[in-house]
Amino acid sequence: MFCQTVVILGMGGTIAGRSARPSDNIGYTAAQVDIVELAAAIPSLSDQGPVITEQVAQMDSKDMDFSAWSRLAARVNHFLAQPDVHGIVITHGTDTLEETAYFLHKVCQPTKPVVLTCAMRPATALVPDGPQNLLDALTVARQPDARGVVAVCAGTIHSALDVQKVHTYKVDAFSSGDAGPLGYVEEGRVRLLRSWQFDQEPSWQTAMENVENRFTAIDWPRVEIIMNYAGVNGTVVNALVACGVQGLVVAATGNGTLHHALESALLNAQAAGVKVVRATRCPNGRVLPRPDDRLPDSNGLSPVKARVELMLQLMTSGSASAQQRH
Repeated sequence: MFCQTVVILGMGGTIAGRSARPSDNIGYTAAQVDIVELAAAIPSLSDQGPVITEQVAQMDSKDMDFSAWSRLAARVNHFLAQPDVHGIVITHGTDTLEETAYFLHKVCQPTKPVVLTCAMRPATALVPDGPQNLLDALTVARQPDARGVVAVCAGTIHSALDVQKVHTYKVDAFSSGDAGPLGYVEEGRVRLLRSWQFDQEPSWQTAMENVENRFTAIDWPRVEIIMNYAGVNGTVVNALVACGVQGLVVAATGNGTLHHALESALLNAQAAGVKVVRATRCPNGRVLPRPDDRLPDSNGLSPVKARVELMLQLMTSGSASAQQRH
């Protein structure tokens, strides 16, 4: 039997939420049940081997912040370094799960599995989805060949690169877009559709050192997201530049298209030293670059993940202002 340890790190979210009535799946308070209680409610959780639980944060993921990311990355790296730990499961809210997954993918670069899981119904629901999601996440974390950061929800395994929340209410709220899922968890067994994805870019070591060593005192670069839409102008861009923004990600229309007034403001911002990246607001597809592009594209990343990428680039290059705190 495969018996190496799996660590479960609690971050709060709906999976740890409580509601006054079991039939109420939206009027709940997130992040109320600690990870020890969540794990204890599933008798079969440790059937396949030892489990360690630790509460890293207890928060609604809509309120996710850089301090929590720093603490989480440090604990993930701590446990990844333990030779008897085969994998890590993270219970997390759904709202910003995709951003946390991409952040961990870039700064931790795990060769062991790091599995984020979640719920769309609170722990007190008449039929909660959290327990099955947690069991499925444990199955993936114990998979002998698993590696990298993934998300597991509603029996589907998503890569950190592709996962995106696409529904406000359904239990199966996540998609991997046109890339498709990595695989499925079916009755305690993993059916893999494509290879595990992980990152081994040494250029991110500086960003990870900043995250680990400076924790909440880190001067995170200020990177904002703006959107292209009918009638938009450059007012917001100009205001952000005046406030000292260091990076801008634009959720462009279609294949990275921009209103001429917004494009002009973004080009001025770029000329002033602000890093600008074009993503698309379309849920599927990616911006296909052209030779005459004057603003770089996000290489297929969604706007929120492109923001994380740009922050890490600024942290690594040292171009973030030491005066800007968040």
